[in-house]
Parts: sequence; C-alpha cells; structure tokens
Amino acid sequence: MLDTATKRRIDTARDILVGKVPDPKSQVEQITIALIYKFMDDMDAESEELGGKRKFFTGDYARYGWAKLMAPSLGGHEMLGLYGEGIAKMPENPGIPPLFRDIFKNAYLPYRDPETLKAFLKIIDEFSYDHSERLGDAFEYLLSVLGSQGDAGQFRTPRHIIDFMVEILAPRKDETILDPACGTAGFLISAYKHILRSNTDAKGNSTLTPDDKGRIAKNFKGYDISPDMVRLSLVNLYLHGFTDPHIVEYDSLTSEERWNEFADVILANPPFMSPKGGIKPHKRFSIQAKRSEVLFVDYMAEHLTPTGRAAIIVPEGIIFQSQTAYKDLRKMLVENALVAVVSLPAGCFNPYSGVKTSILILDKSLAKVADTIAFFKVANDGFGLGAQRRAIDKNDLPQVQAELAAYLQALRAKASTDTLAIATGLIVKKEKIAANGDYNLSGERYREGVASNHSFPLVFLGEESLFRVESGGTPKSDVEEYWGGGIPWATLVDLPATDFISEITATKRTISDKGLRESSAKMIPANSVVVSTRATIGRIAINRVPIATNQGFKNVVIEDAARAVPEFVALALTKLVPTMQAWATGGTFAEISKSKFCELQIPLPPLEVQKEIVAEIEGYQKVIDGARAVLDNYRPHIPIHPDWPIFELSE
Repeated sequence: MLDTATKRRIDTARDILVGKVPDPKSQVEQITIALIYKFMDDMDAESEELGGKRKFFTGDYARYGWAKLMAPSLGGHEMLGLYGEGIAKMPENPGIPPLFRDIFKNAYLPYRDPETLKAFLKIIDEFSYDHSERLGDAFEYLLSVLGSQGDAGQFRTPRHIIDFMVEILAPRKDETILDPACGTAGFLISAYKHILRSNTDAKGNSTLTPDDKGRIAKNFKGYDISPDMVRLSLVNLYLHGFTDPHIVEYDSLTSEERWNEFADVILANPPFMSPKGGIKPHKRFSIQAKRSEVLFVDYMAEHLTPTGRAAIIVPEGIIFQSQTAYKDLRKMLVENALVAVVSLPAGCFNPYSGVKTSILILDKSLAKVADTIAFFKVANDGFGLGAQRRAIDKNDLPQVQAELAAYLQALRAKASTDTLAIATGLIVKKEKIAANGDYNLSGERYREGVASNHSFPLVFLGEESLFRVESGGTPKSDVEEYWGGGIPWATLVDLPATDFISEITATKRTISDKGLRESSAKMIPANSVVVSTRATIGRIAINRVPIATNQGFKNVVIEDAARAVPEFVALALTKLVPTMQAWATGGTFAEISKSKFCELQIPLPPLEVQKEIVAEIEGYQKVIDGARAVLDNYRPHIPIHPDWPIFELSE
C-alpha cells in the first residue's frame, strides 16, 4: 500500500517540474532517472558500510556521486552542469550493469533552470533505496499519471482489471510468463505478486527456494516497441525485486527474431490503433490481416505452449467485425484456444478511453476437450463509469471470477457444465457459435428469448466498401475569387447546437469552383453524414444538397446504399460522441484525427431494420418537437386587479 509521505514526495516532484516539463510522460522519465541515480549512490554507501567497495560512482565517475551533487557548497549552475553531465555519461560507466545502462540510454536534462533542479533534487534526496513493496508501489503510482498514449492506441490498464485477469490464469512458479506489448510491466508485476502469495506457509513466510527465485526471474519476459516504455518497465521490475529483468525493445508484429519463443502464460492489453494503410506483418502469421488487434491476438494464440493459457483485452471489433480477417481469427480461436469471453463495461478505461472492450480467456489444453465456450458480462467493476471513476458498491468481478473458475474446473475434471449456476453469463455450444460461419463472440446473441438486435455486427467507419470518410478544407481567405460562388460551404454555424441531428439544405457561406479546386476542400455528395470533430466535437448533420465543409468536420459518405441509410448512421454516431470527445487530442482546439475517426464502430442491422429504427426515433422526435412548440408558445397571463394595494420593493 502506498504511504502518504511517499505519494506526497512524488506529487511534489511533479509539481516542481510541471513549469519546465509540462508533459506527464517526460516528468515520469525525469523522476525515474533521478531516482535510479540516487539509488545507485545509496547502494554504494550500503556496500561501504558492510565492508565492501563502491561500484557505481568510482574512478572518473566518483565526481558525479550524489553526496558531491548535493554538497551545500555547490552553486546552482555547477549542480546543473554536474548532474546533466552525469546522466549523459552514465551509459558509458563500466561499473554499472547493462540494466542501468539501458535505463540511462539517451537520458538528458530538458531544462536549464538551476533553481528548478535544486528544488527537484532536494525532493529526490528524501527517497532511499530498498526493495520493499512500498517503493515498488510508489513507482506504480508514478506511472499511473501517464494516462493515454493516444496515437499508439495504448492506455493504462486499471490495476483491478489486471489483477482479475491474473487471478483467472493463476500463473505458477515454474511457468514462463510473457506480455508482448508490456508497456510499464503492470501485468508481469501482478503475476509475480500472485506467485509470491501462492507460495507461502501457514505463517505467511515464503516457501520459494533460491533456485525457485532464480528460475522465476528468468521466466518473466516482456516486449515493447517503445524504448521509453522499455525503460520504465525495467525500473518498475527492478524496484519489485528483479535484479535482471528481461524486457526487450521488440516489434512483435513485424519482426521474426523471437517468433520461435513460446510461453506458458500470456497476459496483455495490446495497442488497438493501426497506422494508415495498416500493419505490414511478416509472413508467419496464420491469419492474413493488417489490423494490429487481429495480429496481436493471433500472435498470442500461436505463441502459447501446448498447455498454455492467455488473458487478452480486445476491442469490440474482435467480437463482432464482419471482415474476413476477424472471422478467420474467431474461427481459429473457437476451434483451438478460446474457453471464455468476459465483456467489460464501456467506461472501464475512463478517463483515457471510452472504448468498449472484452477479455478473451484462452487455454489450449482445455479448448481441445471442451465443446462449449462461456460468456460473462461485467456490468459494474467497482467504480463509476464516468471520467472520475469513483469507487462504488456494485462490483461484478468477484462473482464473475468465481463462476469462471468453477467453469474452468469443470472442464479440467471433464465434468458436465450443464448444472453450473452461471448468474453473470451463459455457456454456449461451439457448434451453435459456428452455425452461421461468422463465429460471433457476443454472448447476448446466444441467449434464448433475447431480441436479435444485440447481434448486429459492428463496422468501422473506415470500412472502405461501405463508407468513405472525407475531411474538409478552407480556401485562402484573402483570395476574393475563391468566395461567394455557387458551392455551399458548411461551418459550425450551419450545425445548430440545440438540434439532435440537423439537416443542411443551405449554408451561410459559399465558395467558388476555383476555391474548391485550389484548396483541400472536397465536394461531399448529398445524404452524407457531417460530423464536427474539432473544438466543438459531436454535432451531427445530414446534408440534403451537395456541399463542401471546412476542416472542422469529418464527412461520412455512404458508398453502398444497399447496406446503410444516412439517418441510421447519424443516429448511431450520436451514441459515440463521448468516445469522440475522449479520443480528441490537442491543445487550444482538441480534434479527433481522420485515422482515429475511422476507428469508430457502429452496429449495422439489415437495411429494413435500420429504416424501422429511424422511423421510430423520428416519431419520438415529432412528439418532442410538438411539446417544445407548446412550451415556446405558452405565455402565462396573471390578471392584476385594480383594487390590489401596491408597494415599493424597498418596503
């Protein structure tokens, strides 16, 4: 448990840096470098006290020692020069192990203010090195400020979700454990803590032998494409007792170097974002795909040992998507590895992302003998689903964990699952899931007596056979001949804030053909869906005439009118406004990029069902509009009797 004094120190260190280093990720890196620098000196001092020798700050590097750095006689500018030079030269220090060399690789001081550095190092000086749980928890608290990694499609996995997944898999001391997109190593540390808890006697003392501990240290592996994440995870593992953590800078999707390495347990929350044009993987994947989430799940399923198991957080596209790669992936999982699916609530990753996710539970040995798959739904995870994520009384995770454990135990015992009491989900035969060939992994689809609208597939706005997403543009304002032509040009004033879904039949401003040709503006055909995606995010309209728009909009052109109607697409997008706002990035004017906008998914029922839904909503809207008209025209009249006495307000 993080103690208040340590938390205060970390918060104070960040507060000192924020004026010079506003980026939270850079703040974490600066605190990380300073802590390790201080801890190396602490270890040298401890070695001397026990009769040994200093090994980090010796020889030419003795001048950089912490005590010399913090000497009262050292001036501010001298401290700045000495510390900056020390962290820059540390990777060349022959006395430090490769782990520390990796941590200091490319480290530098991003500001030149001696007063800021002096105040910052004074706070760092209050920390002292040890391998206690307290210090490891302190570093995890520091990492929690990182939040969303935005363009990489990464976001921090809540601790209670990580622990839930680890408890389900229950890793053992003799098993190899891998996270191929490890971030700051949260899954690996939770798995390590589980093994420590599982190997204690009645008095709480560890039963692990020195050989056990050595084997465990070698069995934990993590990969990440980001050198910054590798550095942070190395420190995180080191502070939790790993003297030689095995974290590698590695691209799991495009490099073949480690393809032949397998693991008994895989835990991961891989990145969901794919770059423009998709991933270009090597040729050894069994599923041909360009989407990162498809490739990551395929990678993990293929890199389990024959008795291996995995818990993987996935976006809902894996569950529903109708594209061939998604269906092929689900077919492979159902036939070879999948034993359960746990649906998480949509706000589970707030405030970093509002994306809806599920957890896939894989177990290769059980999947071979099971003819069923269990589906569980977590409606509440113990925290409110708003941006603040405050603790609440409702929590389905313990019950889901218990029921899932009972299901897995029944599979291991080769017992019937028909009599299991599953209150948070249901058990479905594999043959039923495979029946129509799409291998849909939504549990609600298979619940008897439930309307079929839960089973509509999700489609990306970037699905080219169905939609074309166009950005807007603005002709140069000082070129007169670009303006006042015959082409309607929409701006935010053409989408009233009060309307649910606006209809654009004319615009306040127009541009010329030349203005259209010589700018990034594009002609948008009638009956497209216009969405504001900059600053004021989430106003939605349907243009009933061809128009162009400024760059504050993303315009969804429907390419296949036999599959989607604009009114339904617009209605579906109104439900995604919170997600758009959560995904927006930027300073003064937050904006959702075109590539990110194309990641949005909407359900796509049959065309006739779309029209029925639109008609029903429009009927409700007419009632609402009528009620508004009554209110707008209601003018209360109070008759004033001439005999009533009149008083001044001052009385």
